[in-house]
This record gives sequence, C-alpha cells and structure tokens, in this order.
Amino acid sequence: MVSVTYQIRSTEGDILEHRDLPVNYLHGGASDIFPEVESALEGKEVGDSVTVDLTPERGFGNRDPNLIITDDVETFPPELRKVGAELGATNDKGEEIHFRTVTIEDDQLTVDGNHPLAGLDIVFEVKVVGVREPTPDELAGGELAP
Repeated sequence: MVSVTYQIRSTEGDILEHRDLPVNYLHGGASDIFPEVESALEGKEVGDSVTVDLTPERGFGNRDPNLIITDDVETFPPELRKVGAELGATNDKGEEIHFRTVTIEDDQLTVDGNHPLAGLDIVFEVKVVGVREPTPDELAGGELAP
C-alpha cells in the first residue's frame, strides 16, 4: 500500500487541485491512479517525489459535448438548481457520472458531466508519504485501511 499526497498543475503552472491528506492505493493492483503515475512511482520510497505530464487521453479524458445538457430549469431535480451543485447518475454502461450545474440563465440550466479537468494537459506532482504491506482485505479488493 502506498500513501501519496499530490497536486495537479496546468502546463502554465497554475494549481488546479491540491491534496495534503494522504491518498492510499494498492500499487500493482486495482486502483484509480493513472497508469503513468503508478509506473513513475515504481520503486519509490517515502520522501520520493515524481512529476508526470499527462495529456487529456492519458489523464481525465477529452471533453465530451454529449455530457453537456441545457434544458428548462424545471426539468432538473431541485438539488441541481444552483450553480456548482452536483449530482451523480448512472449511464447505460453502469458507469457513475457526476453532473455539475455550470450556468443558470433565462430559466435555462446547463449541467456538465465532464470531469472539471477533462480536455486539459496536466502536470501531476506526487510525493510518497507512506509505504506498507497491504492487509488481506486490501489484497482481496476490499476496503483500504487508513
């Protein structure tokens, strides 16, 4: 089990996301970590850092215009009727998509199901803050221990 902190920057150097609380993942197992980042972390120890440049195809994907929906405000559930509100939904493939309200104008509401960093070239900066043997549950694909 590897614990990391990270930040994601734009190619211009702007911080897009920052995580000081450690995130755990099973190195070499099923995880949500980008394959290029996991490869760069191979053999690293506590205190080591890596920097990985990711294109949209290798990062958060390209923006999909089909995931941007505009309709009358009344057609959306009340919990989405505020800019910045989010709501999860499941698509036909059983995948979870999070829709975010991006605009409300003239009784029209627009939600976007793209990841906020979709379509961007990013720089992923990762620091290893912990390495330990996984528990049997973690190896079996169960919950991650703190």
